[in-house]
Amino acid sequence: MEPRFACTACGKCCHGLLPLTLTDAVAHAVRFPLALVWTVMRSNAKSYDLATRLGTTVRLPNRKTVAVLIQPSAYLPNHFPCPALQPDNLCGIHADKPSRCRTMPFYPYREEKDQADLLVPRKGWECDVSAEAPVVYRNHAILDRADFDRERAELLEQAPVMRTYADYVLKYMPWIVNDLAKMAAAPAGGKLVTSLSSFLTATRRTDARELAAAQAPLMQALAERTRNDPALADFHKNYAGWAKEMERLAQRP
Repeated sequence: MEPRFACTACGKCCHGLLPLTLTDAVAHAVRFPLALVWTVMRSNAKSYDLATRLGTTVRLPNRKTVAVLIQPSAYLPNHFPCPALQPDNLCGIHADKPSRCRTMPFYPYREEKDQADLLVPRKGWECDVSAEAPVVYRNHAILDRADFDRERAELLEQAPVMRTYADYVLKYMPWIVNDLAKMAAAPAGGKLVTSLSSFLTATRRTDARELAAAQAPLMQALAERTRNDPALADFHKNYAGWAKEMERLAQRP
């Protein structure tokens, strides 16, 4: 049976971490609390070759090489709704929503031929995969591929910037190589999060102050929101620390 899929606007996928293209991250800096999320891809992973083109490669202390994706992301706990999600579960910025949301359920960090399992709704999600839903994937190819191609193109375009950032981080924060090695050795992998301020410093963006000024109040609000929840202690620590970094960066001459 050919895979079928239609969004029912249940809003279940509009929670937690949201990977963004760099273009979308900048465009929505007043809305999303931004961080850089690092994900290790082992050499035997299906999309390893693609990950080397979208991300970078890192030589670990054990002399193994891994691919590392670095995704600008809306940094939110899993149960926190997207700031643009309305009470009726509709998107408040539908006409201007990020590429990641437009491309769902497909994922351009994977090869196109490896998308089939993404059409199986996660537990609790209300996606329509019945016979009434349209066929969206056939013979390992996406039928309506404009959004997928657009997001993939943006990711390829930003890849050199991500490699510049990776080089900076590995030079000035060398302990991160050990963290990546631990992630590569862990059965479940893992994610490493670095701050937007380190990215802005590394890439020397001319709009760094404006982005920092947009981010500071978001970080402050989330630091306050997560202050008394022990389960969100890591998020609170990051929000509070990054709020100060954004304030300092916004005030630089």
